[in-house]
Amino acid sequence: MIKAKAKNEMKLVIPSNSSNESFARSAVAAFMAQLDPTIEEMTDVKTAISEAVTNCIVHAYRDTIGNIWIEAKIYDDGRIWISVKDKGCGIPDIARAREPLFTTGGSERAGLGFAVMESFTDKLRVRSAVGKGTTVTMEKRIAQRYRHDG
Repeated sequence: MIKAKAKNEMKLVIPSNSSNESFARSAVAAFMAQLDPTIEEMTDVKTAISEAVTNCIVHAYRDTIGNIWIEAKIYDDGRIWISVKDKGCGIPDIARAREPLFTTGGSERAGLGFAVMESFTDKLRVRSAVGKGTTVTMEKRIAQRYRHDG
């Protein structure tokens, strides 16, 4: 966990309806805008959020609706820290789940969610307990263009 005090933070709780995936992505993007990211940096974070939330919808709460907790924090050094948490079925083997092309979601799923999240962020951590849920935390440092506003 990051020890520095966050400059700003947000929390959001949404039901795991597929229609909320784009809302979650947009909400984090709007919050992140205060860091003045490039379009590429914004797209990277939006893509990572989409993957994390989609994992909750498709895998954690397979045939039911549950809550997804999203938290984001901004730090003075230009980092954004994001947590996406569910209380769904959990992941029995995190290492296997992080392997590209592995999926429990059936033939329509590519199995690239964690690989995509990892490629678009600077740090990715996955914690999970079967029957209790999963928490994915991501960090991304926004380019040195970041300016302090007091």
